[in-house]
Amino acid sequence: MKYRNALARARGLGSAKDGTEHWLRQRMTALALIPLVLLFVACMVSLTGADRSTVIATLGRPVPAGITLLLIFAGFWHLKLGGQVIIEDYVHGERWKFIGVVLLTFACIAVGLAAALSVLRFVFGA
Repeated sequence: MKYRNALARARGLGSAKDGTEHWLRQRMTALALIPLVLLFVACMVSLTGADRSTVIATLGRPVPAGITLLLIFAGFWHLKLGGQVIIEDYVHGERWKFIGVVLLTFACIAVGLAAALSVLRFVFGA
């Protein structure tokens, strides 16, 4: 038995079935960011007063580089999820919402990729 009207069935509209998953992903990224930020800050504090070559050598090691890459990934994913909610809640007009979410997604991918490539540059010494 279907409870949607004929117009909704024709358009394929109905429950998005996406809100809970979106909320859960944002909470998971927030939880992942807590230890990652603490570890990253601890690593940076330990490098206080170090010269440039020491910092580059430390960030080029697998564990600090892995923590930094995970921090970048989780941080930009969290930014994208939170920004999307803000755009969907406060931007009026479907066209502007769509444009905003697309621009936000591309910006997060571009800046996150640039950050990840800079960390990988330390790792591989390019």
